[in-house]
Amino acid sequence: MKTPKRLEPLLEDGLIDEVVAQLKSGKEATVYLVRCGEKLRCAKVYKDANHRSFRQATVYREGRKTRSSRDARAMAKGSKHGKDELEDSWQHAEVNALYRLADAGVRVPTPYGFHEGVLLMEMVDDGEGNPAPRLGDLDFTPEAAVHFHAVLVQEVVRMLCAGLVHGDLSEYNILFDAEGPVIIDLPQAVDAAANAHARGMLERDVRNLAVYFGQYAPELLDTKYEKEIWDIYESGELTPETHLTGQAEEDDTLVDLVSIFAAIDDAKREEAQRRAAAAEQDE
Repeated sequence: MKTPKRLEPLLEDGLIDEVVAQLKSGKEATVYLVRCGEKLRCAKVYKDANHRSFRQATVYREGRKTRSSRDARAMAKGSKHGKDELEDSWQHAEVNALYRLADAGVRVPTPYGFHEGVLLMEMVDDGEGNPAPRLGDLDFTPEAAVHFHAVLVQEVVRMLCAGLVHGDLSEYNILFDAEGPVIIDLPQAVDAAANAHARGMLERDVRNLAVYFGQYAPELLDTKYEKEIWDIYESGELTPETHLTGQAEEDDTLVDLVSIFAAIDDAKREEAQRRAAAAEQDE
């Protein structure tokens, strides 16, 4: 196929040898199948901010480090430099998360570097050399649903032990290779300790898993893994080997997804107001 312009620098630098095909075009990036020597890998080309349907909500950026206070001020004001820094931070968030989670033993694609706005990583295959299917494209027996739900809950625990919450986990960003689930798409991952919305995001991620697998094994819909995991995490006792029961003590502070999304909208409005005020000051 014709080489996309964004991949030309990687060809020129010898990082890839051939663009084989386009695998998918999502809300945040387009993924291409590329050949590197004898290996097939994926090249994730991030879309420009103006062409993405997934916006960089302030709630996801909370707690992320910036390189300097000048960059932080520029990002808050919405200047050109600030927008460039936001874009760079958003793209690097997934790269950093992949390396961090791979080191922690979480099943994510192996990263092979970030070049010219392109993430080069492992192609997750189905065991026969073909790109692996998404979890949502598969069907499960009740027994298999219970098993793989437990596997993914344990992966969420490993992620949290590594200090991260996926923030957008569902059957659409989990691939299924010959050994089981592989978690993908992490640009919105948040720091569990630094982001005030981390608990709500983790609980939403875990509930998404219960709802998906619950269509095959309805008993999963009554589990409370999301509350149990966070309670143990807050106590400082969560480890990748922690035994979970799926039960947790109920309290009056139930997760309110409406409030979570309202907070995201409020954050967007506050950011717009800050930018307007900054523009008035500049004038």
